[in-house]
Amino acid sequence: MCTVCGCGAGEVSIGGAGWSKAARPKGGATRGWKAAAPAPAHEHSREPAAEAAAGDAHIHSADHHLHFGTGPAHAHAPGLTQSQMVRIERDILGKNDARADENRRSLAARGIFALNLVSSPGSGKTTLLVRTLTELAGRIPAAVIEGDQQTEFDAERIRATGVPALQINTGKGCHLDADMVARALRQMDLADDSLLLIENVGNLVCPAAFDLGEAHKVAILSVTEGEDKPLKYPDMFAAADLMLLNKVDLLPYLAFDVERAIAYARRVNPAIEVIRTSSTSGEGIAEWLAWLEQGMAKARAARAAAVQSA
Repeated sequence: MCTVCGCGAGEVSIGGAGWSKAARPKGGATRGWKAAAPAPAHEHSREPAAEAAAGDAHIHSADHHLHFGTGPAHAHAPGLTQSQMVRIERDILGKNDARADENRRSLAARGIFALNLVSSPGSGKTTLLVRTLTELAGRIPAAVIEGDQQTEFDAERIRATGVPALQINTGKGCHLDADMVARALRQMDLADDSLLLIENVGNLVCPAAFDLGEAHKVAILSVTEGEDKPLKYPDMFAAADLMLLNKVDLLPYLAFDVERAIAYARRVNPAIEVIRTSSTSGEGIAEWLAWLEQGMAKARAARAAAVQSA
C-alpha cells in the first residue's frame, strides 16, 4: 500500500504491444480487461475518540465534523502514527522526485515538452485530448501516455487520431508515478522537439503529490463538477500551472459561477492561468493550442541553448 495516498500498489501494466498501432487486436478490442473486484470497506483500527487522542484525527462534536488532516502528515492511516507516516512519505516522495528529475532532464535534453493532465473522472480530459491532437495533426509531432486503473479504451481513442498512445494500467493504484513514466518512455520512440501529453488517472487528490518529470501540471475542471472544487481539493490546483475550465458550452444549462470558480482557484494558487474550453463548440481551443505551441517553442529554445553551450 502507498501510505502517501493510501492506494494499493496493484498490478501495473505498461504499454507492451499497445504502443504500436499495428499491434492492436482486430476490431480495436481492449486486451486483458477484467472486472475489478469490489474494494473492501475501510475499517479504522481504533475508535475515532482514540484516534483523536493519538493525534491522528480532529473531531468537532458540535457540528459532527471529523477531520483527519491536522497532523504533520496531513493524512490518516490506521495503525500508523503521524511521525511514521511522515517518515514513509518522505522516503517514497524522495525516491519519486529523484526519478522525476531524471525524466525531466531526459525530456529537456531532447526538447520534448511534457504535460501532466490531471482531473477528476468525467471532466472531459480524453475528449479534449482528441480535439487537441486532431487540431495539431500535421503541425506538431505528439505522443500520449494514458493512465487508467483498467482498460485501454482511452488509448484506443487517441490512436484513432493517428497519434501513438501507450497505456499504463495501475490496477488498484490511483495515480501515475515517475517510475511508471520512466518505464513507459523506454518503450516509446519519441521525436525530438515534440509534445508529450500524459493523461493521469482520474483523481483530484493523489496525482498532486507525484511529480512525473513534466514541465507543467494542467488541471481540467469541468463546469458540471461545481465551482468549489479548487477549495475542496486545494493541493491539485496549487500544483497546477494552468486550469482548463472545460465543457463551457454547457453553461447555459447549469448553475455554475465561472468567476467564482476562477477566484477559488486563484485563492489557492494566485499564479494559475485559466483558459475556458469546449471540445464541442471549439471555444478556447485556439488559445489552448497557442499555449502549447508557446511551451514547445521554449523547450526547443532551451535545448538549442544547451547544445550550443556544450
